Amino acid sequence: MRGSTLAAAGEVVELMLEVPQGQVLRYDMPALCSALGVPPDRLTVETDGLRRAIVTIYPSNPLTQVRAVTREDLAMDRHGRIIVGVYHNGRPVRRRLYDPSTGSAQRFLLFGTTGAGKSKALQLQLIAEKINGICSWLGDLKFGQSVPEAKDQVDFHVHTPEGAILMLRSGVAVAHERMRRYSAAGRNSFALGLDPLFHIHLDEINRLLEAGAPYRDEGAYLVKELGRTGRSVGVGAGLAAQAAHLEELGGSDTLRGMFKEGEVTLLRWSASMMRQLVSDGLLPDGAQLMPIPKVLRTVTLRSQFDPDLDEDDDDAPGTQGMGYVLSGPHPTSLMRHFRVGSIAPVAGLDPEILELYGPEEPVHLEEASWKAAGPAYAARHDPEVMAALCQELQEEKEKESKKVIPVGSGRQGAVLLQDRVWTALISAEEPMTADEVREAVLADGGKKVSLGGVRTTLGALVDAGHAIRSAHGLYAPAQ
Repeated sequence: MRGSTLAAAGEVVELMLEVPQGQVLRYDMPALCSALGVPPDRLTVETDGLRRAIVTIYPSNPLTQVRAVTREDLAMDRHGRIIVGVYHNGRPVRRRLYDPSTGSAQRFLLFGTTGAGKSKALQLQLIAEKINGICSWLGDLKFGQSVPEAKDQVDFHVHTPEGAILMLRSGVAVAHERMRRYSAAGRNSFALGLDPLFHIHLDEINRLLEAGAPYRDEGAYLVKELGRTGRSVGVGAGLAAQAAHLEELGGSDTLRGMFKEGEVTLLRWSASMMRQLVSDGLLPDGAQLMPIPKVLRTVTLRSQFDPDLDEDDDDAPGTQGMGYVLSGPHPTSLMRHFRVGSIAPVAGLDPEILELYGPEEPVHLEEASWKAAGPAYAARHDPEVMAALCQELQEEKEKESKKVIPVGSGRQGAVLLQDRVWTALISAEEPMTADEVREAVLADGGKKVSLGGVRTTLGALVDAGHAIRSAHGLYAPAQ
């Protein structure tokens, strides 16, 4: 019997499926939807990873509308969890802010395409942290536009890559200071009630860690160091990114591995990410996620010459906030975050979001760590001093990029990228583009390099007078 017929009476239909012992259940979501005659947004599949599955068919998408979040939802329970939304079956979706059984701070990873609802999900998290007495630092790398209401609701706020590096340096220094202080006191774990739980969030992290970004190496190192040292001293970290590829996280398996052990949420995503999610262990082998469309609509095929054909999607409900909690007990169950803020866009800061934050001062870092947090933390409320610190860092990076070690002076046992680029240039019979230089470098059998890295190296060689940049983006050795 077709699924559309089963659910025609407006009732939810649940099918229990099982394969014979000794076999592993596999399924193809598009084929299953076709066989049952059900649109993808009305069908969910959850498996035990072995032989059994539950297929649920809905008469309409159960997550088309969700209620607004309340402050009560965001108060931590005795297990350190808050309620952030609902699954398709109406059960609450919980996210852990703190693990009282181990005293561990948490790591958070939020993925999604543009317009999937990352900003509202992050806003919800920051509101919860303020409600629960957590000290929050935020790097909003979309120039502060992603979550503008959070600016005065967190202890430390930055909106540029330079500010993010300064913030991360301060955060790592605080984690190290807490380690020394706790060790001296004979403490081997963090406990609520002494120092505040402390979270550092970076939104649009790909702007800091993507291939070719100027602070990529240091940013990846600092985030990894937070992950290594922070959990046992109450320092957590959260990243929000556009995609789930290693290149977006500094090209670091170590960094990615640390965050896989944390609270991982995937919002609207591209189908090409499925294989990556399974291979990374974020999903059980054989599991599939139903892609989330931009809008919920039923596609009806009609003649393209039908005069009444109307393809207007304005009335189709959006899917912002829908996703999968990959680290939760039901990683393949579709969920949706509670609504945060006004339904329609507002001019200026959203009053509903500000009301959720509340009028209280944000929780600040403990005084014992102020010295370790350094000048950036001390200047966080002084725009002029903070701008000067960022400018100093930018100049420091520019000087570093212009430092050119004499060609051919590669360290023992290592070949510098500069040497490889120089070899490619002098071996060519005519000037080369950056893409051609990268192809030549990759052909030497050494470590893989990014186009951004090659461009930076070429620029440094030009600035040092070893190479020249001719018209049309061509590079050649200086005469």
